[in-house]
Amino acid sequence: QVQLVESGGGLVQAGGSLRLSCAASGTFSRVNTMGWYRQAPRQQRELVASITITDSPNYADSVKGRFTISRDNRKSTVYLQMNSLKPEDTAVYYCAAHVVTGPGNPGGEDFWGKGTLVTVSS
Repeated sequence: QVQLVESGGGLVQAGGSLRLSCAASGTFSRVNTMGWYRQAPRQQRELVASITITDSPNYADSVKGRFTISRDNRKSTVYLQMNSLKPEDTAVYYCAAHVVTGPGNPGGEDFWGKGTLVTVSS
C-alpha cells in the first residue's frame, strides 16, 4: 500500500558527489521519520542518516560533515546529498520511512525501498 522508490545512485570517483532521492507513494495520511540505510556485501545494514517530520536530523559518525539529509513533506520525499565520497561509502542505499497509513494503524508502519547502488571508485 506504500511504495518507496529510490533514485540517484551510480558510479562516482572518490571525492565526488551524488544526490539520492526517495519518494513515497500510495495511500497514507502522514510520513513521519524518514531515513537512509546502507549495506555493503557481507556487512550488516547500518543507519546513515534520518530526519524527523520536524526536520531534526541525525547522522552516523562516518558521514558527519559530508552527507546532508533533507525532506520535502509536500512531495513526501527525502533526499541525501553525499559529498566527498569515499570508497568505503560503496553500498546499496535503502530508503526507509515510518508511515501512518490510516486510522486503523495509528502507530504507523515501517516501509523500505528496494535500494539504489552507490559505487565509489578509488
